[in-house]
Amino acid sequence: MLRISILPHLQIRDDTAPTPAPALDVSRLVALLAHIESTGNIAQSAEAMALSYRYAWGILRDAETLFGGALIAKTRGRGSTLTPLAQQLVWASKRIAARLSPTLDSLASELEIELKKLMAASDPAVRIHASHGFAVAALRDFLDELKIRHDVKYCGSLEAAAALAEGACDVAGFHVPIGEFEQETLRRFTRWLRPDTHCLIHLATRQQGLFVRPGNPLGVNTLEDLARADVRFVNRQLGSGTRLLLDLMLARRGIDANSIEGFSNGEFTHAAVAAYIGSGMADVGFGVETAARRFGLEFVPVLQERYFFALEKRALQSPALVGAVAAMNDSRYRERVNALPGYNGELTGTVMTFEEAFPGVSL
Repeated sequence: MLRISILPHLQIRDDTAPTPAPALDVSRLVALLAHIESTGNIAQSAEAMALSYRYAWGILRDAETLFGGALIAKTRGRGSTLTPLAQQLVWASKRIAARLSPTLDSLASELEIELKKLMAASDPAVRIHASHGFAVAALRDFLDELKIRHDVKYCGSLEAAAALAEGACDVAGFHVPIGEFEQETLRRFTRWLRPDTHCLIHLATRQQGLFVRPGNPLGVNTLEDLARADVRFVNRQLGSGTRLLLDLMLARRGIDANSIEGFSNGEFTHAAVAAYIGSGMADVGFGVETAARRFGLEFVPVLQERYFFALEKRALQSPALVGAVAAMNDSRYRERVNALPGYNGELTGTVMTFEEAFPGVSL
């Protein structure tokens, strides 16, 4: 099965030098620095990257010449450590990857579709438009392993629901909070999703909350703390389900979004929000626990929500969807969902009507 990957490739060169040197491959440099940060040993890091010790040192020297500063510091008892300059390079790379990966994955999926048309691929692919999430990414990998054709486009939850209604996709991923905001949030989607024609697949229950730096130095524990003058916030992008949820919670608590520094700074994924904070560019964000843990941040839980896939009832037995639906209900996939921090896969893969998923909620 054809599968395309598009990866960001970062290069830097000094155009002011009398004789400009070739551009420095920062991707390889950052990978080397990340190994050194975790091991404290240049030789081990070079070996892990299948580089000679001499070549690894050459990469470091070329980079230090280009940036005009040291990247590695020797510390007694700790071996080699990264200087602030090197740490910022590593975090910059993490931010780039977190910000671009959903877009690049979607572009790769679009290219796959076009190439498969030219290759006259006969087996249908399930078209998934979904709010970006770790369980969705895990599903994409699992479908790859099972050789089930699929095309994934990451977008906001409302955009995904609209795409399903317009026939632009087979499955739309969206999430709804448990509790006081459930009905109000769900009504935003029922403009496109119809209980009489659509059904749901429960993907996961997950924790949403505040991302804070290790040790929570500013003591941020509530949404009210976001409006403090000493707190810098980073948000999700307009149209995302998480941004919509946060807007609802702030309005319910009477918190003016204009009083939150950085509220207009929107990132496309939970991981990008976490990387933004981890690099020191903000103090707090709001998103799912998995992203906070992966970037070494602390997490303050605020609420739980459920992530669903919506699809037409009549499509459940279509050739494109049979394999994908079975994969979602596979115990191996459920184990992967449960392994994600803040995720619960107890009901993963369960097909539900709207009435079963939201008993007592007026639709």
